[in-house]
Amino acid sequence: MRLTITTWNINSVRLRIDSVARFVKAVRPDVLCLQETKCPDDRFPLKRFKRLGYEHVALNGQKGYHGVVVLSRLPFESFNIQSFCGKADCRHISAVLGERAGLRDPITLHNLYVPAGGDVPDPAV
Repeated sequence: MRLTITTWNINSVRLRIDSVARFVKAVRPDVLCLQETKCPDDRFPLKRFKRLGYEHVALNGQKGYHGVVVLSRLPFESFNIQSFCGKADCRHISAVLGERAGLRDPITLHNLYVPAGGDVPDPAV
């Protein structure tokens, strides 16, 4: 089975929903990973993505900044949210695609938002 995965730092999903819609209609990826959704889960444009064929959605969002989502035409076996460095700041979500998605061997897909670190590294991390 061929599986297509696309990733996009969207920098506000609600502001760019029309651009995303044009893209997925043209490219038709099986899985779409978005970063910097800048949207709490309850405000995510879920209905619009479902109309585009993405019935399976794993969200990790918050108001104003960060936020990641995995949208899939194929069902997930599971998904997980992990906080790194003791910060629950909506920068990670993973999803497992496996037998339910028609894959012989399961894959775990990690979607991360990793902002630019600047010139000075953080020694505490």
